[in-house]
Amino acid sequence: MTWYAALIKPAWAPPAWLFGPVWSVLYLIIFITFGSVFVRVYKGEIPVVVALPFVLNLVFNLLFSPIQFRLQNNVLASIDILLIFGTIVWMFFAIWPYMKGVVYANIPYLLWVSFATILQLSITWLNR
Repeated sequence: MTWYAALIKPAWAPPAWLFGPVWSVLYLIIFITFGSVFVRVYKGEIPVVVALPFVLNLVFNLLFSPIQFRLQNNVLASIDILLIFGTIVWMFFAIWPYMKGVVYANIPYLLWVSFATILQLSITWLNR
């Protein structure tokens, strides 16, 4: 965390303590909504391919912290967060015909990741 604290950040960057509570709420939303999608896929109620962006989103999301904080690689973290953002948009299109509530419930996730993407790209640029 010392490395991250020393990075140049934009003036509008939120305080570090905010990330934990925000992600705790978002992970609860993700757990419930993604779980409901996976259950419906398992039951054969929606096509398996619909789950692909959800699975990829989880993978990219899990990779972000190790890339950012262990590898300390802002460029790879920027690529990863763009993939997270892209899979959220893909998820919305994939699930919309089957479970519109999943889209509505994940709007906070999309909004936060949109903000986090701009923040990460800004940090990467400022520390190039």
